Amino acid sequence: MGAYLKEANFEEANLKEAHLEMAHLEGANLTKANLSGAYLQRAQLRGAKLINTHLEGAKLVKAHLEGANLANAYIFMANLEGANLKEANFTMADLEEANFLRTHQLTIDQLSKVKTLYNAKIDKELLIPLKVKYPSFVFG
Repeated sequence: MGAYLKEANFEEANLKEAHLEMAHLEGANLTKANLSGAYLQRAQLRGAKLINTHLEGAKLVKAHLEGANLANAYIFMANLEGANLKEANFTMADLEEANFLRTHQLTIDQLSKVKTLYNAKIDKELLIPLKVKYPSFVFG
């Protein structure tokens, strides 16, 4: 059982490589936090504020990010495989080399608002229509 940190304030906190597997961070404020390399497998991040947050290399496998705000987040090389991303906000997020394979509830509309998807791993069911709809977008 993970830590219960619902609605906690971790704004600008340094949580680099923190072990937060299965943590309950629903509604938590992680704005400008450093979560680079953090272990967030199966973490509950519904409605969390991850604005301008560093998630470089973070492990978010099967995490719950429904309604999370990841605007301007740096998600370079993060692993979100199997994560639930329903209504997550990725506006201007850097998703370079991130793994979005087998995610749930991810939409073309969400991906169309990101800063970059360069070399990101995305299921073909989303990638092909995304390339058709946004041919000038950089995919790598």
